Amino acid sequence: MGLFNRKVTAPAYGTAPVKAAAGSSQIGSFINYSTSFSSERALTVPTIARAIALISSMIGTLEFKQYTRRWNGEEYERVYLPQETWMDRPDPKVTRNFIISNTVQDMILYGRAFWYVTTRYSNGFPASFTWLPQANVSTPNQQGPQFFGMPDEVEFNGLNLDVNNVITFLSPFQGIVYTGARQINMAVHLDIYADKLASLETPAGYIQQKGGEAMSADDLTNLAAAWANARKNGSAIGALNEYAQFIEYERDPAEVVAEMRKHEALELSRLCNIPAYLVSAPVQGASFTYQNAQQARQDLYLFGARPYIDAIEETLSLDNVLPRGRAVEFDIDEYLSENEMTSNSDEPRTEQDIPA
Repeated sequence: MGLFNRKVTAPAYGTAPVKAAAGSSQIGSFINYSTSFSSERALTVPTIARAIALISSMIGTLEFKQYTRRWNGEEYERVYLPQETWMDRPDPKVTRNFIISNTVQDMILYGRAFWYVTTRYSNGFPASFTWLPQANVSTPNQQGPQFFGMPDEVEFNGLNLDVNNVITFLSPFQGIVYTGARQINMAVHLDIYADKLASLETPAGYIQQKGGEAMSADDLTNLAAAWANARKNGSAIGALNEYAQFIEYERDPAEVVAEMRKHEALELSRLCNIPAYLVSAPVQGASFTYQNAQQARQDLYLFGARPYIDAIEETLSLDNVLPRGRAVEFDIDEYLSENEMTSNSDEPRTEQDIPA
């Protein structure tokens, strides 16, 4: 049994920079970094921005743990090892939260994310990384939006990178900028229309001629424009002659748009694979109370974050990152223990508990 009781440690190695390739000259020169129009447009939609913020920030706060597995006679058990230096801060120039959160965001938006190996240990394994914005990366042999495996050709700003120094995180889902293009387009248009309605100084309606000589289309247009301009400039009093009448719409367009935006928020929560109530999308019969706050944290992990957590863990456990037999995982135990700690405070409060 001495074999199973032996202490397992992770050796330390010196580090050295990786060999440069043509595209690596662009890495770290932030003036050459960019974001895509499709991602910027998607992030202007509050529901999408909220969903991504919840998932990426939750994963970004988790720490890494390294382990190996050994047979105890009945089953494999995990034996945890000291962390590699990059596990505390994969990119020494930024926080772990920053690089992980941006990685998750790229996976949600585009269906994949990229790291570049900046230094290696003397044994050849990566010692540090940097995040590569998806908008600057292209894979000529896989244009997407469906990616069928790890790329064997990678370019950064059109220049070749050594594919051996590129770590590709493949999402279990296609990116939402592809699968949700229509829903994002609808949400943006609804927001634009709502913005226009918000600038109206009077209720929406129309001016109808009630008599007299028929006005031309231009005359009617000028009358409507003058009426709207007077309201916009702060004049609360309008004047129409006996031949014209202002009539409000039977249903306020703002109410119609509000209902459509509620429905769209629900659709976008489905697009982002996150429970609707977490992004405040209205769901009939559901409510967020003190009774289900604990469940909300569990739902965020199980339905929103878990697929991306597994993808990142398994990618960083591949043989091009860690020696065979070792693996990395996020320390989800702390998150779950915090969830248990809050359970006692999630009981419904009575009127006596609410301060005056």
